Amino acid sequence: MKPLNTLLSNTGTTIFTVMSALAVQHGSINLGQGFPDTDGPADVLKAAADALMDGRNQYPPMAGVPELRQAVAAANRRFYGLEVDPDSEVVVTSGATEAITACLMALLNPGDEVVLIEPLYDTYLPVVRLLGAVPKLVRLQPPKWELPRAELAAAFGPKTKAILLNTPMNPCSKVFTAAELAFIAELLQKHDAYAVCDEVYEHLTFDGWKHIPLMTLPGMRERCLRIGSAGKTFSATGWKVGYITAPKALAGVAIKAHQNLTFTTPPNLQRAAAVGLAKDDSYFASLSGDLQAKRDLLADGLARIGFKVLPVQGTYFVTTDFRPLGFNGDDAAFCRFITEQAKVTAIPVTAFYEGAAPSHYARFAFCKKPEVLTEALARLERLFASGALTRPAASA
Repeated sequence: MKPLNTLLSNTGTTIFTVMSALAVQHGSINLGQGFPDTDGPADVLKAAADALMDGRNQYPPMAGVPELRQAVAAANRRFYGLEVDPDSEVVVTSGATEAITACLMALLNPGDEVVLIEPLYDTYLPVVRLLGAVPKLVRLQPPKWELPRAELAAAFGPKTKAILLNTPMNPCSKVFTAAELAFIAELLQKHDAYAVCDEVYEHLTFDGWKHIPLMTLPGMRERCLRIGSAGKTFSATGWKVGYITAPKALAGVAIKAHQNLTFTTPPNLQRAAAVGLAKDDSYFASLSGDLQAKRDLLADGLARIGFKVLPVQGTYFVTTDFRPLGFNGDDAAFCRFITEQAKVTAIPVTAFYEGAAPSHYARFAFCKKPEVLTEALARLERLFASGALTRPAASA
């Protein structure tokens, strides 16, 4: 038999699948994968249910139903002062992951270089490589995750086509500062490059941190494709409704990629997402406020147990250094250990890097009910109070 696609054949099962299966096997509380354990706002869910019964269940417009495209444009104006044409500058996709892929397809030719910032979401590298482009990796360092400007500048060159920028950033929970974004904007202009901006956690920021879309900076309006997610904003990750905001020329090519990926997205979910984007300011404030309280509950508890907890400015995740606990092993071994012994699951942060990486960090998701977080903390506290740290170094 002739060989199949080499890249995909050599790609292993994602760490999220591996750890989630392990969590099921051991009856563990799964704080690995980032999805809420409660549904989103009732009026948005009802809008989706009602829309199933209104006789509009055939193919919607490829770019998205007018209601959602208009709502995305209105949200851009409301939150960021961006004026967007809903008819030519918004594309609705089947999730933000598809949106990222469509944007990269719209930009990249084989041999183009793409700047990526580690630690990074696990689909970025495979998609770049499937398109024949060349990733140029720049690494942020814990615990502050500050942008290394010299290294970033060195990653740009004559073949640079784009940067893929995630802010607020998974997994390290960083919100890029105005100064860091200005530096990135300067590099993009200098090298005549584009930015694919993964901003799915745009409304999930804490402690007064505010998300700033790169698109709002001078000279960036025509260079950016900005991606949002109904799943993250309305705690309905299974809906897989994403949306791209881009200048007409870029959106026009992104929609051709979308045509060849999924073509359309369920119309009832699109119309419900439009209802959600029109919700008043109190909803968006409560979204971040409730999550901040859960962050504090989990972070404070982990610190009490003995973890070193890194700053969390946004997203669903808290990154911890488990070395103070005295565990003798790497992050994969640690996450397996606590899943088996404490019945609590986390994700090893090395999964978000290519090659050698810091191997003493574990990522926990706090987008869960307070009682679930409290029980997870109690299980971990019992484990580490029991003197159970006798496991030798190993890898999962």
